[in-house]
Amino acid sequence: MSISGSSWLKFGLFTVGLGQSFVFVLVPPLARDLGLSEIQTSSIFAISALAWASTSTFWGRTSDRYGRRNIAILGLLGYAISLIALITPLFLVERNILHITFLFPALVLGRLINGLIGSATRPASFAYVADTSSKEKRTLKFARLESSFLLGTVAGPLIGGFLFLITKETPFYVFSFFALIAALGIYSQLESTNPITNDNKTAIKIKWSSETILPFLIFAAILSLCQASLLQSIGFYITDLFGNFENLPTLISMTFALLSISTIFSQYIFTDAFPINNYYLLLFGSILLVFSYFTMAYIQTISVYYLSIIILGFGFGMTRPALSSSLSLAQTPENQGSAAGYLGSVIPIGHMTTPFIAMPIYAIDPSYLYYFSSILCIGLILFIIFHPTMKKTQSI
Repeated sequence: MSISGSSWLKFGLFTVGLGQSFVFVLVPPLARDLGLSEIQTSSIFAISALAWASTSTFWGRTSDRYGRRNIAILGLLGYAISLIALITPLFLVERNILHITFLFPALVLGRLINGLIGSATRPASFAYVADTSSKEKRTLKFARLESSFLLGTVAGPLIGGFLFLITKETPFYVFSFFALIAALGIYSQLESTNPITNDNKTAIKIKWSSETILPFLIFAAILSLCQASLLQSIGFYITDLFGNFENLPTLISMTFALLSISTIFSQYIFTDAFPINNYYLLLFGSILLVFSYFTMAYIQTISVYYLSIIILGFGFGMTRPALSSSLSLAQTPENQGSAAGYLGSVIPIGHMTTPFIAMPIYAIDPSYLYYFSSILCIGLILFIIFHPTMKKTQSI
C-alpha cells in the first residue's frame, strides 16, 4: 500500500523536528564549552531566524504561484544541507582541525542555510493543508500537521542520543538522509496544488497590515518570543540551576521531550477528541502559559520545573494550531500561501530578539526571564479579550 502525499508531507515536518530539537539540545552547551558566549550562541539562531523571517513570505507567495509540492521539497533540501553545514565546524574545532576563530562565522553560515531555504517547507505545507481541508476540519488538520513536527522534536533527542553513541556527527547525517527521503516521497506522491490562475494572480497581493492579518501576527510575535526564550535558555537554565545533577544532557533532552509530548497530547484532546472553539483555545492556552512561566520562575526545583514544562506544553498545544487556523480561515483561498508566509516570517521573531531581550534578562537572574514571559502572556490574554479581530474568532 502506497503512502499518501499528505503523509509524506507530515513525515517531512517530522524530520525537520528531529534535527531542530537535537540542535537545540547539543549546540548551545557544546558551543559554550568550545569558547562561545551565551550571546554568541543565541546570535547563531537569531541570524538564521532573521533570514527565515525575511524569506518565509516570499516562499509562501511562491508556493501560491508554483505549487506547494515544489516549494516544500526545496525547503527540505535546504534543511538537510544546513544540518551538515552546522555540525561539521563544531567537531572540526573540537578535534583541532579548524581554528576556534572560524567557529562562530562557520556556525552562522551553517544555520543561515536553514533560514534562507529551509524556511520554504512550513508555509508550503500549511498552505497545502488549507487548500485540501474544509473550514470545519482546518484546526484539526493544522494540529495534526503541527503534531508531526512536534513528534519529531520528541524523537530527536531519543534517536539522536542513540546515534550519538556511534559518532557525534551520525545523528545529523541520518536526519539529513531522512529529509532527502521525505523530499523524494513528496515529489512522487503529493499532488501539486496551485490555486493561482491567470485570472486571479493579483489576489495574492494581500498586505501584512490587513485587519485579517496583522492582529494574528502580533499575537504570533509575542508567543514566539516567549517560546524562543525558553528553548534557547533550557540548556543554560538546567546547567546553572541543577548543575549538581549527573548527566545534564539527559535532563535537557527530557525537558524537550516533556514539552513536545504534552503539546501533542493537548492538541489531540482539544482539537480532536473534545474540540474547542479557536477563541477559547487561544484564551485558555494563554492562561496556562502565564501559570507555567510564573511557577517555573517562583519555585526553582526540578520536579516543579518539569511540571511547569508539561503545563507549558498544554498551553502551546492549544494556542499554536488555533492561531494558524484562525489566520487561515480569515483569508480567501488564493491568499492561503501568502498568509502562511506572513505567519512564517513572524514566528522566528522570538529567535531574532532573544539575544537582545531575553538573554540579557537571563544574565541578571534566570527567574526574571520567566517572570517576563508570564507578563507578556498576560498581555496576550488582554489582547484576545479586547481586540475586535481576535474576538471574532469566537465565530470561527
